[in-house]
Amino acid sequence: MPNITLPDGKKLNFEKSVTGSEVAKKISKSLAKQALVMSIDGELKDLYSIIDKDCSVKIFTAKDPEGLEVIRHDAAHIMAMAVQELYPGTQVTIGPVIENGFYYDFARKEPFTIDDLKRIEKRMSEIIDKDIKTRREVWEREKAISHFKKIGEKYKAEIIESIPNNEQLTVYHHGDTWHDLCRGPHLESSGKIGKAFKLTKVSGAYWRGNSKNEMLQRIYGTGWANQKDLELYLKRIEEAEKRDHRKLGKEMDLFHFREESPGSVFWHEKGWSLFQKLINYMRSRQDAAGYKEVNTPEVLDRLLWEKSGHWEKYGANMYTSETPDEKIFAIKPMNCPGHIQVFNQGLKSYRDLPLRITEFGKVHRYEPSGALHGLLRVRAFTQDDAHIFCSEDQITSECLNVTNLILDIYKDLGFENVLLKYADRPEVRVGSDDVWDKAEASLLKVVKASKLKYSINKGEGAFYGPKIEFVLRDAIGRDWQCGTLQVDLNLPARLDASYVDKDGSKKVPVMLHRALFGSLERFIGILIEHYAGKFPFWISPLQTVVIPISEDFDDYAIEVSKKIKQAGISSLVDLKKHNLNYKIRDHSLAKIPLLLICGKKEVDSNSVTIRRLDSNKQENMKLDLFLKTFSALNQASSK
Repeated sequence: MPNITLPDGKKLNFEKSVTGSEVAKKISKSLAKQALVMSIDGELKDLYSIIDKDCSVKIFTAKDPEGLEVIRHDAAHIMAMAVQELYPGTQVTIGPVIENGFYYDFARKEPFTIDDLKRIEKRMSEIIDKDIKTRREVWEREKAISHFKKIGEKYKAEIIESIPNNEQLTVYHHGDTWHDLCRGPHLESSGKIGKAFKLTKVSGAYWRGNSKNEMLQRIYGTGWANQKDLELYLKRIEEAEKRDHRKLGKEMDLFHFREESPGSVFWHEKGWSLFQKLINYMRSRQDAAGYKEVNTPEVLDRLLWEKSGHWEKYGANMYTSETPDEKIFAIKPMNCPGHIQVFNQGLKSYRDLPLRITEFGKVHRYEPSGALHGLLRVRAFTQDDAHIFCSEDQITSECLNVTNLILDIYKDLGFENVLLKYADRPEVRVGSDDVWDKAEASLLKVVKASKLKYSINKGEGAFYGPKIEFVLRDAIGRDWQCGTLQVDLNLPARLDASYVDKDGSKKVPVMLHRALFGSLERFIGILIEHYAGKFPFWISPLQTVVIPISEDFDDYAIEVSKKIKQAGISSLVDLKKHNLNYKIRDHSLAKIPLLLICGKKEVDSNSVTIRRLDSNKQENMKLDLFLKTFSALNQASSK
């Protein structure tokens, strides 16, 4: 006779064991129709799971993230089922849910085509229409390995062999013949998936993400609760493709990549101008906030990384080199140990705290080649890194100061919709639980004091301390995790940092890790996509191009450009032998904010004719007024 407690505290009593579907039906007929999955004492379960003891139960529908995730998980399975029906001999590997959808990796000699995706979608719809039932079974390890090898699924057998012996193996059957190794949970039947899905693309993917392994084919799909949500997502994807920073970076002549240095950016003049404008802006804001800028070595002895704990955590992703005297050095993946070495120089007193150290430090981290993605995922990048050394009673005020600074800077750059994610202790970490208790309590206090919307990422903190992640929502509704703030009560002690307190005793400082942009490279990629390359005037890498109508006005155009530069506005003169319309199209494609046309009228009146980006209208303005107006705009916006 299980007694079931619902989320609102209401209790349901049953005379015998029941399924989740029966619980949903008991609550209401409408809920029973919409129910997709449930949780029992917080653990997600299939609706047909048996409940035979007292517990708390929550029913999820497509309106809930948990329900939507199960729709996508089942869609991945049905896609794999459709693929194997249409293309016999294809092996399945893994098929997880990802943000906004799902994918499945397949081993098949022939490449999948766009036409293949249409065929697979059609077969998926047919399977969904049949509303085939789902069944879950627990299998013994040896039986599972033998079975999947027998039916030619060597990848599945390899996955099973890597699963810990104490972990239960579950196999889900969809209909009478197709089945897959999976933890679940899943829907009761295929009909509950609905038709709000679409297969979006095919790409290559190495088995288990290792470039030494076989290349597989990955089919991506997206799935939603209803057709309206699907259409909105597809429109957003279409807009995102137009804003792709890699495409715009080429059109705007900002940067490029080469195979000789994968994951490293080759900045062009205009791209580097944008990079430096952001650094100069940040430098002025940090200087006003009391930060001291430093610079630390890029190469440090392995012993320091071992002492700090980074070697154990990040060693596999660090670039190393052994010198002739058999010492091992590593290129830094982060700046924190170097900043502690700066703090450790000279005796520090409580009067020196808080001490705010900042650096635009170049760091290197190995990423698999398949994970690299333009500016958004690189191997070499610049962190706008800072570390604040403070006492325990200064943690809250300093964290609030950092939070306010980050939000203010994001606002300047056009991001006003910011979410916070609070992440507590991970399973693999350094430091005692007592230290973690203090750090987590302090940072959570700051999160609540900010009065911003936040979520909790359980177990996702850094290995040395809890953290806040600042998530930006861009112009088309995508979320980007950028800034971070972490409370660290571990690393300073590991690297012997200390200060003399008021009572003369030696204390270990608290260390706050802070990044505003995170990676400047990544943030520039986000900025490009947020603005579709049409930057605010003050950060535009090239703000004006002066175009003489003919050679007769070259001298005037050169003089105008010279005066514009003297006023602190970036400019160049286009003296190429092309007609005016060609030049306007060319510079508009490069997203130049202002094109300044010069002809006889402009020479006679000492003026310029302004053509703004995305506008066919032109306005004539005296040169002195132009310089005054846009110089002031430049200075006010860039602070």
